[in-house]
Amino acid sequence: MKKLFPSAQAALKGVVKDGQLLAVGGFGLCGIPEALIDALRDSGVKDLTVISNNAGVDGFGLGKLLETRQISKMISSYVGENKEFERQYLAGELELEFTPQGTLAEKLRAGGAGIPAFFTKTGVGTLVAEGKELREFDGETYVMERALLPDVALVKAHRADKSGNLQFRLTARNFNPAAAMAGKICIVEVEEVVETGDMEPDQVHLPGIYVHRIVHNPNPEKRIEKRTVTEAPVDAVLAKVEAQAAIAQAAIITADEPAIPSTVKAASGQQGA
Repeated sequence: MKKLFPSAQAALKGVVKDGQLLAVGGFGLCGIPEALIDALRDSGVKDLTVISNNAGVDGFGLGKLLETRQISKMISSYVGENKEFERQYLAGELELEFTPQGTLAEKLRAGGAGIPAFFTKTGVGTLVAEGKELREFDGETYVMERALLPDVALVKAHRADKSGNLQFRLTARNFNPAAAMAGKICIVEVEEVVETGDMEPDQVHLPGIYVHRIVHNPNPEKRIEKRTVTEAPVDAVLAKVEAQAAIAQAAIITADEPAIPSTVKAASGQQGA
């Protein structure tokens, strides 16, 4: 089965439709499928319910789909830095299902594992638990949460072989494996594509059985959500010299200290006893 598609637009063709439930990997702007999000915007599909930790930022990531009003509902745990997300929600233009972050991850993982529901203590006694089944286990109250089974999952990985076996890079892994496992159809965007068999089995983070389509995007923008900088760069060589000088000075001071007479030491020891 050929899984590699020539473009993000081609990979989405015949798969995405109005009114679907979509899972999109990423955390903030880390590990988001940039090319697939752009292609989804350009496809014109609308009335989407999107499962994602948040909705990116204004003008980037899922924020692009909020601007075009293609998303009608978000299932997420964080509004984040997206002012348009906040504005639409407060204005009643966007439905929002707030979900605790760990619960959101488990809803996707459970969906991918074939588990229809699970019980958790998170959210008991809050709005999160309203209208849901509560049950006692070992004297503690738990709320039942249903798994999520998105129609389509759009995820980002660092590397894929042509069979769809995936490797993720550092924190860009985040929600991506769980989203990929839960989606009825999984489309993955990767920076590198290698031949099947080029990856060692122990290097595979997610097996290709979960992946249906692959898009090669070798140069994603990888925008930083909130950039912070220092006033001036640290001179590593100068810092090392200063540290060595401080250590040498401390050694000189220690060597110059008068020795404590043995009688004083003995007296101190007796008092301590």
